[in-house]
Amino acid sequence: MKKVVLIPDSFKGTISSQEVCEIVARQVLRFHPEAEVISIPVADGGEGTVDCFLLSQPGERVSAQVKGPYFEDITADYALLDGGKTAVVEIASCAGLPMVDGRKNPKMTTTYGFGQLILDAARRGATRIVAALGGSCTNDCACGMAAALGVAFYNEAGEPFIPTGGTLRDIWRIDRSGLAKELSGVEIVAMCDIDNPMYGATGAAYVFGPQKGADGAMVEELDQGLRHLSQVLIRDLGVDVAQLPGAGAAGAAGAGVVAFLGGSLEKGIDVVLDAVKFEELIADADLIFTGEGKLDTQSIRGKVVVGVSRRAKDSGVPVIAIVGDVGDGIGAVYDLGVSAVFSTNQIAVPFEEARLRAKEDLAATAENVARFAQLFTR
Repeated sequence: MKKVVLIPDSFKGTISSQEVCEIVARQVLRFHPEAEVISIPVADGGEGTVDCFLLSQPGERVSAQVKGPYFEDITADYALLDGGKTAVVEIASCAGLPMVDGRKNPKMTTTYGFGQLILDAARRGATRIVAALGGSCTNDCACGMAAALGVAFYNEAGEPFIPTGGTLRDIWRIDRSGLAKELSGVEIVAMCDIDNPMYGATGAAYVFGPQKGADGAMVEELDQGLRHLSQVLIRDLGVDVAQLPGAGAAGAAGAGVVAFLGGSLEKGIDVVLDAVKFEELIADADLIFTGEGKLDTQSIRGKVVVGVSRRAKDSGVPVIAIVGDVGDGIGAVYDLGVSAVFSTNQIAVPFEEARLRAKEDLAATAENVARFAQLFTR
């Protein structure tokens, strides 16, 4: 083989996407030392997205002083790419779930710092901002973000305030006229790998609230706040984002990015593939390796493996998916461009046991694939 492209997601809780690339690359080069191996580690929009972009293409890491989940002062990083024209900003860097370990409360947490990062990037000259929505501890529909960018929120008494998840129901008027001028002409693209709506049984509060610390009563309260805000958005801003696929991402930040900033929601993997000029990159490739922690019916809705295979299909480059586990009903992936699927769970043990040997099992699986590929490249 002359050229191999590695473009995996992480194996959640066990192996980062960068580590997956390193492990698979070692095995490929053992049996195909002549091969050029190109590694593109992928993140789904959560923690590590900035790192993945900076590993896959030239760029600069920028630090900024912003507010954290409880309005405390923190330092957060983002990436500047394309000579500063594109910025990649993670909501997880300033409102991430690990930041509130032991003190989770989505009624109180804010995305204010996320807005500060966006503004900092725009002030540095970025004309395209990729907003990575994943791993948040919030449920404020990005009202905190909007407030940091100049959008004003007023309660029934006409007093301005910064809404959080627990005070969305107190919003009586929204004024977008003060939106930061630095954002004029800036394209905002949100990385979003879920299709949940803003509210309801499959919305932000009900599906993701519990993992952020919400009990049943709080989930209902948060959901009612989102329903109320949705009506105010329709009345004051003329936008209805409630049922937009992905609106429920990051505590309904997906809805907020569209409503307050006029942004778009795109599959995270497609944003990555566009950024690295994927079709050009694989034009002369012999094989593509991709993968994720578990390949199941959710994967078919557009996660990394299927996102990669769909784009590779027209180029005719074989796609090998190495995954931690395989669920039922994944047959459709072959029609979508996947050539073969290999599970790393070689001795069929439960996840808690498998995770302890995940790297060794990945290396063994990659070795077997590389060995087999030798038969066709001699």
